[in-house]
Amino acid sequence: MIDDIGFGGPSTFGGPIQTPTLDGLADAGLTYNNFHTTALCSPTRMALKTGRNHHTGNTGSIMETATAYPGNTGQVPNSVAPLAEILRLNGYSTSAFGKWHETAAWETSVSGPYDRWPTHQGFDKFYGFIGGETDQWYPLIYDGVTRVTPPKSDDYHFTVDMSDQAIGWVRAQQSMTPDKPFFMYFATGAVHAPHHVPKEWADKYRGKFDAGWDAVRAETIARQRQMGVVPANTELGPKPEDLKDWEALSEDERRLFSRQAEVFAGFLEQTDHEIGRLVTAIEDIGELDNTLFIYIAGDNGTSAEGGFVGMYNEMTYFNGVVEKVEDLVPLIDEWGRKETFPHMAAAWAVAFDSPFTWTKQVASDFGGTRNGMVIHWPEGIEEQGGLRSQFGHVIDIAPTILEAAGLPEPKSVNGTIQTPIEGQSLLYTFNDANAKERHTTQYFEMFGNRAIYQDGWLARTLHRAPWQTSGLPPLENDVWDLYNVRDDFSLTRNLAHEYPEKLAAMQAVFMSEAEKYNVLPIDDRTIERMNPALAGRPDLLGDRSSMTLYGGMDGMMENTFMNIKNRSKTITAELEIPAGGASGAILSQGGKFGGWSLYMKDSKPAYTYNFLGLQRYTVESSNAIPAGPATVVVDFAYDGGGLGKGGLATLSVNGNRVGETRVEMTQAMVFSADETADVGLDNQPPVAIGIGVGRDETRFFGTIHKITLDVTDVQ
Repeated sequence: MIDDIGFGGPSTFGGPIQTPTLDGLADAGLTYNNFHTTALCSPTRMALKTGRNHHTGNTGSIMETATAYPGNTGQVPNSVAPLAEILRLNGYSTSAFGKWHETAAWETSVSGPYDRWPTHQGFDKFYGFIGGETDQWYPLIYDGVTRVTPPKSDDYHFTVDMSDQAIGWVRAQQSMTPDKPFFMYFATGAVHAPHHVPKEWADKYRGKFDAGWDAVRAETIARQRQMGVVPANTELGPKPEDLKDWEALSEDERRLFSRQAEVFAGFLEQTDHEIGRLVTAIEDIGELDNTLFIYIAGDNGTSAEGGFVGMYNEMTYFNGVVEKVEDLVPLIDEWGRKETFPHMAAAWAVAFDSPFTWTKQVASDFGGTRNGMVIHWPEGIEEQGGLRSQFGHVIDIAPTILEAAGLPEPKSVNGTIQTPIEGQSLLYTFNDANAKERHTTQYFEMFGNRAIYQDGWLARTLHRAPWQTSGLPPLENDVWDLYNVRDDFSLTRNLAHEYPEKLAAMQAVFMSEAEKYNVLPIDDRTIERMNPALAGRPDLLGDRSSMTLYGGMDGMMENTFMNIKNRSKTITAELEIPAGGASGAILSQGGKFGGWSLYMKDSKPAYTYNFLGLQRYTVESSNAIPAGPATVVVDFAYDGGGLGKGGLATLSVNGNRVGETRVEMTQAMVFSADETADVGLDNQPPVAIGIGVGRDETRFFGTIHKITLDVTDVQ
């Protein structure tokens, strides 16, 4: 499963981005043009690995926006056993590589529980990252439940690393136990932001997008019709009104946006290439023909979370900060490299979701939910290069695999009676292109966008655009549309006024399904749910206002650490300075693209607040601390008066104030998707400049006896 690519991106489905591995598997297998996801990462992955609807598995949205509402808690219950565990108990070797994003945000510390980590969800082997995204150059990787340091090399890239690991595992597994079947879940972090890719891959597309997103949309639908991956009568959905026409852009905007698309396209082609290496490895061990290979091009539509102009740092989106073209243009040559944490402009997402109008997060439009899929299995599929158009959904994958493997759906797993699988096996389509559709009803819902599919009809309401995070209309004011999707592939002919009774009946079906599958209540809050204090979900530290930290406590993910956002804090570090002096990170949270750090350079203490990588505020001592015991204190007095305000940072040594600085603004909602809080080092690209990069380089040379972190709420 690739991340964050829509229907109209890959060349296999008429898109402008070359995906030769997907093309080759399609030519020798089946192409599915009516397959659907949930419109967002975690929910799609939960549905994929269990065969149940995302709210059944308590995954109504991503882990970081879980709430206390039923269906949205982020904690998949034991009654929803994953496919991997079913296969493992039936004699399969099982492995998962890449992105997980299925562990409740507050369950990612050393205190566990580890029930919802991959190796407790049926996988013998896991190598990847736990959260929703990672820096491809400096990822936070776990092998099982143990955090590991990525291999050191100048050209390191996580997608290559995870491919190497997957290839090594499948070779070793078949070498050791050639008669034992294997199940692999290969889920890239690409092409989710940050769009990180080696320059040579991006440069392959130099100039290819200079005609702009409107031209790309027109060219894509023309190819799609010619290839037959959409019906000949398919119309191009209208571009959202909020998005500018290419012709209306300035020259600087065009240069910037073209490079954004080149980087994204190179990222996707590189990803497909790495999947090709895995295909070749399976072929080399003689198992490709006997392997059911399912390649899903996206866990949702292409992401429009980059806003109208894209982002140098994707975390600006989650903190409600809008970046400006004039600030991004100087970064064009660095786009996609280590100096950026980027996302592209939303109009490209619409282009790569052609022929549809909307994108990721919009569960009420096929641009958010219809993803290209290819299934390759020479020993089980007679036709080569076939097209299948029966309605399918990500919950159909688990039962498809069980049926192909000849395994029944279990009634009980590890002593727990199971909620029945809600998907429908697609095996009936493998050798019958005209088979009658079996998955006839399916609801969709994400952050208030909702729809219902039934027997070729779709009723839907567009509650919010992906770039809308506040000022939303009341849910009861939403207007519903109606489409006959068998005649209207891209949802361009609204029939609500022609068939009001049909629309009313479909709305009633939605409410019935919503009640049945734990969708209610509808919660349309977005970025405020990133902050557990606002979301109403469990917080590992509860109401505690003080935390004592010790050396060796590092790799603490944001939702398992003290929530210091929008509050005052005091850091008290009790240290021992050696005779040769001390340097390195003492306590840090976040990294190069947002966070804060107490550290030393040449025994001179300093504190930096890094606002989204856009601005650093630093207070430092002009004098080195002599050898011996020392107490370094940072007091940050938050201004109050709302979210994301500034404050005054004061630095003291052994009771004496040595400096202060104004921090003009702070991050209100989140520091990072996977940067951590660390004692005695700064795990990934550091918050502060000049203390090195990585665990070893930023390690504190001195002794940390203990650190006390106290927080105070400010009105």
